[in-house]
Amino acid sequence: MKKTIIAALLATAANYANAGTVLVVLSDQAQLDLKDGKVMQTGFFLNELMQPVQTFIAAGQTVVFATPSGKAPTADQKSNDVSFWGGDEKARQESLALLATLKLTSKSGSPAISFAQVQKIGYDKFDAVFVPGGHIPMQDLLKDKQLGQLLTNFHEKGKVTGFTCHGTIAMLSTIPDARGFVSALESGKQPAAPANWIYKGYKVTAFTDAEEEQAKGFLGGGHMKLFPQDGLTAAGANFSEAKPWSENVIEDREVISGQNPQSAKAVAVAMLAKLK
Repeated sequence: MKKTIIAALLATAANYANAGTVLVVLSDQAQLDLKDGKVMQTGFFLNELMQPVQTFIAAGQTVVFATPSGKAPTADQKSNDVSFWGGDEKARQESLALLATLKLTSKSGSPAISFAQVQKIGYDKFDAVFVPGGHIPMQDLLKDKQLGQLLTNFHEKGKVTGFTCHGTIAMLSTIPDARGFVSALESGKQPAAPANWIYKGYKVTAFTDAEEEQAKGFLGGGHMKLFPQDGLTAAGANFSEAKPWSENVIEDREVISGQNPQSAKAVAVAMLAKLK
């Protein structure tokens, strides 16, 4: 069934003269492991996924969704707040309506495919990759070997690569021993920066330490093992931050990153400009 879906999606792109195909990468986990054995129910941030997806579709792009195992991703219900759409209730409802139409979070009918299927289809079939935030990329995407292979391929070919908020942490997956590096950071150690990290020196942004402090209520009294800013800096990225909760989009070579939920749509717009 999913092979049929993906074939139809890719065929759709041919109907647009300048259309491309954007691969949207999400976690398939629903909880984040915190310090001291605590866990937090979470998922992708609704506006960080849907505002870019709406922007891509409006521009005639074909959107394909992928998770590590091909299981449906989970939305963070705490993100279903109109404030993340700038107080625009109509915009929030439009995002939710499209998400329902896509059936992305459906446990039985989700169009999400696995990273293995993406590789089998061929990375060359995709023109750009986008990783939205929400806390959940901190659970698995930052150390997923298959995602690291995908991002490395895009890096080597200079193909548009976008991240928003906690999604930027997925860049760490390209470190040869990403699991070991992440494990050391989560245990409070300070490992040496990987010598040949493909994104070394890239100017990037993500959810900042200052924003993490202000948003700690989301954790229900728990504490994260690692913040995106600290992980990216430790790996060798040139981290850029703006005033908390202000739109901030950074472009460096093929990578476009956004700081927070307020930056999600602007990341998509910047990606489309690069795809022209």
